[in-house]
Amino acid sequence: MPPPETQPTNALINESSPYLLQHAHNPVPWMPWGRAAFDEARRRDVPIFLSIGYATCYWCHVMERESFESHATAKVMADRFVCVKVDREERPDIDEAYMAATQIMTGSGGWPMSVFLEPVEGRPFWAGTYFPPEPMHGRPSFVQVLEGVSSAWKNQRGEVMEQAERLADAVGDGLNARVGERIDVGPQAIAEALRTLLTMVDRTNGGFGGAPKFPQPVYLELLLTARDSADDATRQAADVALRHALDRMMVGGIHDHVGGGFHRYAVDVTWTVPHFEKMLYDNAQLLTAYARASRVYGDVGYAHTARRIVEWAEREMRLESGGYASALDAEVDGREGLNYLWTADEVRAVLDGDEADLAVSVYGLDRGPNFQDPHHRESPPSNVLRLDERLEKRDDPGLREQLDVINAKLLAVREERRAPLRDDKCLAAWNAMMLHGLAAAAIDLDDAELLVKAERTAGFLRDHMLGEDGLPMRSWRDGKASIPGFLEDSAWCVRGLAELARARIVLESGDPKEAIDAATSMLNTAMQTFGDADRSGVLFDTRRPELFVRGRSTYDGATPCAHSVLLHAMGALHELAPDSGVLDKAKGVLRAMSPAIADSPLGTAGSTSALLRFMRQAQELAEAVIDAELERVRSLPEPVDESFTPVEIYASGDRVTLGPDLPAEFHLVVRIKEGWHIYAADPGKADLPPLRVSVRGGTGVRVYADYPKGTPWSHDEGVLVHESEVEFPVALELDGEWSGRPMLIVSYQACDDRRCLPVRTVELDVAIDRECEGELGVD
Repeated sequence: MPPPETQPTNALINESSPYLLQHAHNPVPWMPWGRAAFDEARRRDVPIFLSIGYATCYWCHVMERESFESHATAKVMADRFVCVKVDREERPDIDEAYMAATQIMTGSGGWPMSVFLEPVEGRPFWAGTYFPPEPMHGRPSFVQVLEGVSSAWKNQRGEVMEQAERLADAVGDGLNARVGERIDVGPQAIAEALRTLLTMVDRTNGGFGGAPKFPQPVYLELLLTARDSADDATRQAADVALRHALDRMMVGGIHDHVGGGFHRYAVDVTWTVPHFEKMLYDNAQLLTAYARASRVYGDVGYAHTARRIVEWAEREMRLESGGYASALDAEVDGREGLNYLWTADEVRAVLDGDEADLAVSVYGLDRGPNFQDPHHRESPPSNVLRLDERLEKRDDPGLREQLDVINAKLLAVREERRAPLRDDKCLAAWNAMMLHGLAAAAIDLDDAELLVKAERTAGFLRDHMLGEDGLPMRSWRDGKASIPGFLEDSAWCVRGLAELARARIVLESGDPKEAIDAATSMLNTAMQTFGDADRSGVLFDTRRPELFVRGRSTYDGATPCAHSVLLHAMGALHELAPDSGVLDKAKGVLRAMSPAIADSPLGTAGSTSALLRFMRQAQELAEAVIDAELERVRSLPEPVDESFTPVEIYASGDRVTLGPDLPAEFHLVVRIKEGWHIYAADPGKADLPPLRVSVRGGTGVRVYADYPKGTPWSHDEGVLVHESEVEFPVALELDGEWSGRPMLIVSYQACDDRRCLPVRTVELDVAIDRECEGELGVD
């Protein structure tokens, strides 16, 4: 990279997004999304290269260092494309549309997203994610991608445009949720969502599904909501799932024990090693979940965890303006998690005597390191701090207070370290999530100070983020609001204001009517702005068509979709002001959502729990039962012996030989006991552990498996599974330097209709020989 005085500057220098500003001095002639970029691409008759990411994205930083800071690569980009950068957090509509295209093309997605568009309508015709500077791990180099796409645009234009049309149609089919005749959904949908969720529970490690493990607060909210309307046995099953998830996250390394708050996800099944980003939206939702659970179960540990989330948010995310920043980066100086890692010696250098011994013991530092930077193997191993068990299980009533003192001392030293980058833009939806979380926690923890913090957040949204139409703008930074907000922003603001009104009533502080009126007015405007003029209750994610598709998202992800948030907001407003007319609007939205809820009650978990909320209000449920369909999931089954597996795996041979021009192939047969199934290689949902064949114990061997597609699961057609028996070919070839003793492994998760066993990894009894200089040798 050239010295600062000769740094290039591109058009991103005039943007406010920290992510875009990170790229403002790349030698790539980046342009922001907009008409100017498309006009330029049409003038030059070149495609648009669209790169989408966010400021705290680790692999975005890697690709920038490797490719976007390279003058040679930048020249290829500039000569053959108009290059556009988008902050996915500022423009979720662009991100969602092109992520759908990427997933359709590649079967997966992620960031940075790399998409090539025809310049007339912006339809994608080729897509991927991260590309390395040199070919590796089956990925072409980024320059190879650029040259290949450019060649296709010049020499195969007709085929490129046909592919763009097909891909755009497929994206439209996926993002425009089905709207048809109203489908009756009620207790059966709630029962189906619960039944499916309870079969996904990881009974060993807590949470739902295998690694990487995400908190999935939308599932926690569903269980917390549904348990109150279930009979005793079903409530007990929900409580077991809830408490195990909350407990294991709370003691794991995904929880920042020193500073409070939670990292984005854990890379392993035990919640030990996090991906070190800390996102405002995760912590806002987990604040709500832990505070609510503390009230439901009378659990002081959950209450303490909720308060630590608030402490972290106030200390590290609250800005002078009163709003909250968006996120903290995963890396420091190019090293993932560097700010959060400790060794026993570092802890002993901070603490004295008994305190040091206690910290080293409680946080497991006396058992050796648990973290090795996978991207910098030369770095010494260290520790992510985690607990083995809840503090209450130790016979020491003063232990929590002792750890609070220890953590404060460790934090003081940690704050002297170089801090991770903070994305200091304020997003309306995420700040409104914090407003909702603070107001709800104020009620659940009976804490007036939390209400004060909620009021300050509401004041920031009111004073800085409302547009002339009374709806929130999307983003605010350095005194300026930009980008008209999306349905998500309005929905969360309405829900946050409704919860603020409820907190004012419960804590007898402030005027609830003012918040109710503001929420109702915003709701009415949002329904007009985002609604379909021809179809009552149908809402779009954006104010007007701008892309090649206008999305209408109904499924939940890391955050609940805007429809489910708005339904909860309307439910809260109806409870607060029954004569406001909100109920009629809610019925319209529920009618429009009913096909999606019927198709996948768990995929629409937020809307399903909102449905239950309205059913309670209408008194359509019996006092303590949801539906007879819950009979099959009245309680979680007893644990099985850890050695038990309903799966047998056989290979067609016990030895293969590989050489420079000598690949090998054999067949695997997977036999599954009646009544059980395993998830397919592409199970249809990102949080389900797939069937995988891979290599461990050495390097130099690449595996290719022609996985069968799988069949729709009888309880959720969106999930693909294998039952009975499945056979497929596996191919091997040499790839890179041979080291160690490569061995073949198969990983899978077996489930029946009531439970899922832990993910199992088995070694195949297949020896791998290497042909060496005319002889066979085994290393």
